[in-house]
Amino acid sequence: MDTRNSRHARSRARGAVKPVTIAVLAIIVGLAVLSWIFIIKPHEDLVGTDGGGHPSTPVTQGPQAAAPVNVETLSLNDLLAEARKAMNQQRVISPAGNNAFEFYLKVLQKQPGNQTAADALRETFPFAASNVEQVINQRDFNEAQREIDLLAKVDPTNYTLTILRSKLDAQRKTLDQEQQKQLDQQRLADLAAQKAASDKAAADQAAVQKAAADKAAAAQAALLAQQEKAKEEEAAKERVASASAAPSTNTGSASVGGGDTREAIPISTIRPRYPSTALRNSQEGWVDVQYTVNVDGSVSNISVVSAEPRHVFDSAAVDALRRAKFSPALHDGAAVASQQQKRIEFKLSSSQ
Repeated sequence: MDTRNSRHARSRARGAVKPVTIAVLAIIVGLAVLSWIFIIKPHEDLVGTDGGGHPSTPVTQGPQAAAPVNVETLSLNDLLAEARKAMNQQRVISPAGNNAFEFYLKVLQKQPGNQTAADALRETFPFAASNVEQVINQRDFNEAQREIDLLAKVDPTNYTLTILRSKLDAQRKTLDQEQQKQLDQQRLADLAAQKAASDKAAADQAAVQKAAADKAAAAQAALLAQQEKAKEEEAAKERVASASAAPSTNTGSASVGGGDTREAIPISTIRPRYPSTALRNSQEGWVDVQYTVNVDGSVSNISVVSAEPRHVFDSAAVDALRRAKFSPALHDGAAVASQQQKRIEFKLSSSQ
């Protein structure tokens, strides 16, 4: 009895297995069909495209710049093929308009649930972020901003974007600081050049002024030398005139004792020095002096009787007589002291 029941149960179990097996096989077949539609066929199309099968896209080798592609005219499969080719040519996120990221994003725009595009974007996100960092370091800030905005369309909350934005801001600030430093250095250089030019102009002006002062001093020295020479010539003339007039100045002739009697005669030129103040002011004048000629021919007791103008030429006149030498007056052939008075004139014409 138990044996019959056991056999019956096994027979019923074998009958139940057949529908399950059929269902499993049906699922497998369905998955195979779906795989062919969504994986194998796109792959075959992609391989055909990479081999030059797509007539609109030429095959290129290596990472290089490519012209933008009009994605609006491409089908879903064409977009996937273009994306795959861009990946092979290392155009992950650049150049603009012809890179894998933009192709995959367009696929998702046309078919939001496309797993191939979503997986590719997720897997290539780190590589794209690395590319953005390189672009930032190269200071291509506009391109870096474009790539960051493209990454934000894939994963806007990814913390990597925060890091990249911070690096971009830091590099921009660094560049601004460097440019400002260059501007400051240029400004300092300009100021230094201006100061150097100003100092040179001041030095040139000082040199011109010194040259003018030296020239004026030389002219003044030449004038004084000329005046001294003129005075010496005038003194020589006076000596000659005095010597020729000496016989007529005698107050008497031979006396009983046979000696001469005459007034004192100057034997050196009475040559006053023209006062520098009067010379600068172009002043002229005269001084009447009274003095004593001693028996040895020296002069003493010099006094100013009158002068015009007063106190301008007095000292010069007294000093000139103090330096003068005379042949003393004679009385009966003997030297005697005598009093004389003389007008000493100061004229610019005679001093030059």
